[in-house]
Amino acid sequence: MSKQVELGNSGLFVNPVGLGTNAVGGHNLYPNLDEQTGKDLVLTAIDQGMNFLDTAFIYGPERSEELVGEVVKASGRRQEVVIATKGAHKPEVGRRAYDNSPSFLRSQVEASLKRLQTDYIDLYYIHYPDEHTPKDEAVGALKELKDEGKIRAIGVSNFSPDQLKEANKDGYVDVFQGEYNLLNRSAEQDFFLYATEHGISFVPYFPLAAGLLAGKYTPDTTFDDLRKDKPDFQGAAFRENLKKVERLRPIAEAKGAEVAHVVLAWYLTRNAIDAIIPGAKKPSQVADNLKTLDVRLTEEEINEIDRLFS
Repeated sequence: MSKQVELGNSGLFVNPVGLGTNAVGGHNLYPNLDEQTGKDLVLTAIDQGMNFLDTAFIYGPERSEELVGEVVKASGRRQEVVIATKGAHKPEVGRRAYDNSPSFLRSQVEASLKRLQTDYIDLYYIHYPDEHTPKDEAVGALKELKDEGKIRAIGVSNFSPDQLKEANKDGYVDVFQGEYNLLNRSAEQDFFLYATEHGISFVPYFPLAAGLLAGKYTPDTTFDDLRKDKPDFQGAAFRENLKKVERLRPIAEAKGAEVAHVVLAWYLTRNAIDAIIPGAKKPSQVADNLKTLDVRLTEEEINEIDRLFS
């Protein structure tokens, strides 16, 4: 079991490498997902001491929470596992309709508790900001749920820097989740300093840039999913990104690791980042992600990667 790290000042301690579960029951995100494989992913994570599981209402919708809850309950190890989930979507109104009102967030938390088959959620995030609710009011509603013992820590995700500051007006935010990877480092300017100054953990999503930073693609690789529309995966930009990624290979080989492990290990050298939640589609990938913890980067290597992707 690896050394556990605290998420912000939340009192929640996790293995620094967790599991993002959008491929566990996330039928609206990935075609042809097998639910048994999804359950196996979660069980493998728990068995390997990977105790930080990240899910959300919108993965499925609802189905990811149900499957995660089912496996955690059956494992009999609820106390060891830190479950993070998120809410804010009103899918019946439209794909991008969000509600952060205290009454809606409360109803979302109650519904998530049922799906997860648990009487508390370790970390609850407001998944996206809405346009009308004052952010400190939204977080205030989560603080009430925390005082009631229904959630243990408060997170927000996809907020702008100003929205995060408003959300944290009373100092209640423990974790911020946002996009961050070597190809998109804007969070360093936008969030890292504020997060470290206020004891907030930054949890990056898309850490491997939808696989681009894993060192598995060649210039001939083609995509038929959401990646085909992303600029990083097209033409000259795609080829340029692959060249940069190739320059990480010697570092990885010298450590008997893979490129993805080096990339993930580099994130854990950032002050604002305590834990990462790479996803997986196969149980073997879950175990493989844990090899990140065996990678020790020297100061020189850390700086070289920084320069390469500056």
